[in-house]
Amino acid sequence: MEQKRRLPPPVYLALTLVLMTAMNAYLPLARVIFPPVSYVGAALVAVGTLMTGYSARLFALAGTPLIPFERTTTLITYGLYRFTRNPMYLGLVLIVLGAAVLQGSVGGFVPIPPFAWILQTTFVKGEERFLEQLFGARYLDYKRTVRRWL
Repeated sequence: MEQKRRLPPPVYLALTLVLMTAMNAYLPLARVIFPPVSYVGAALVAVGTLMTGYSARLFALAGTPLIPFERTTTLITYGLYRFTRNPMYLGLVLIVLGAAVLQGSVGGFVPIPPFAWILQTTFVKGEERFLEQLFGARYLDYKRTVRRWL
């Protein structure tokens, strides 16, 4: 089993949102999205929150741990997991994207690629190895038919 990560994904989300807000306030660079168009960001935040919450709920209903790299008991392939192998992480990315759109300045968008890269390298790739070891051919079949992100 892979070693537990010290910081779970919601901590990275919170840190990214704080960084985005600070960059928007102190280094806005240029405002590129203005109200009312910037309000689309609220919809992205809502969709991301719903995606993450719904997908986490599927874990709870299946009785499998939500914390990355804990011994999972079930391979969930239904719900949003039919369309993406990582709906919780995708939801987190939508939340930060929505926050950047709401803020409207270029500075708010700067932390998004590093945030997605952290999720990809710190969690997604390791979880894929872990699930492959745990579920074998069943996971490999799922991996072949469902995309990592979208």
